[in-house]
Amino acid sequence: MPKAILGKKLGMTQVFSPEGKIVPVTVIAAGPCHVAQIKTEENDGYQAVQLGFDPKKAVNVIKAEAGHAKKADIPVCRFLREIRVDDLTGYEPGAEINADIFEAGEKIDVSGVSKGKGFAGTIKRYGHRRGPSAHGSKNHRRPASAGAKGPARVFKGKKSPGRMGGDSITVQNLEIVKINSERQLMLVRGAVPGPKGGMVVIKSSVKA
Repeated sequence: MPKAILGKKLGMTQVFSPEGKIVPVTVIAAGPCHVAQIKTEENDGYQAVQLGFDPKKAVNVIKAEAGHAKKADIPVCRFLREIRVDDLTGYEPGAEINADIFEAGEKIDVSGVSKGKGFAGTIKRYGHRRGPSAHGSKNHRRPASAGAKGPARVFKGKKSPGRMGGDSITVQNLEIVKINSERQLMLVRGAVPGPKGGMVVIKSSVKA
């Protein structure tokens, strides 16, 4: 059974290793997740498991969501994500998946949406140098030339000001430091993409 679960990033803290060293960790509320649907090669053309996470209040539920959840006999969840798997063994509609499917010391891949930084210039976005700061200079933080006059267009890949962040990012081979099964918490060594409260997808780094 391939290991995968949805979670919510709660923030960062630090813990002490058995040797007394400080270890920076990200706290993730991993689960409980519910299997909402199974996608098979025969019916859908591919194999995947649809997981639901974070139950919604009844007042915020629409009929389509309620009907979809009723088929699997699960609560209506705020987040639904499909995870491609090669083996569907162990997954059944309505099953509950908790953080204890993982173990301390295990390597995982965590996917999330990075923090949005808004509209940014080339210095912040790409680390470009600024222009001379003297009074006579008229180029302090402006981007460089957009290109030659001949082509009459901007070449693809030109580093210009624009929206920064808000990208789908996967950080691979992070180590699980500790699992709290009672509170469904996972302590992961290092930084995880996304803001506090952002949803993440956690998969085992070892391919089944």
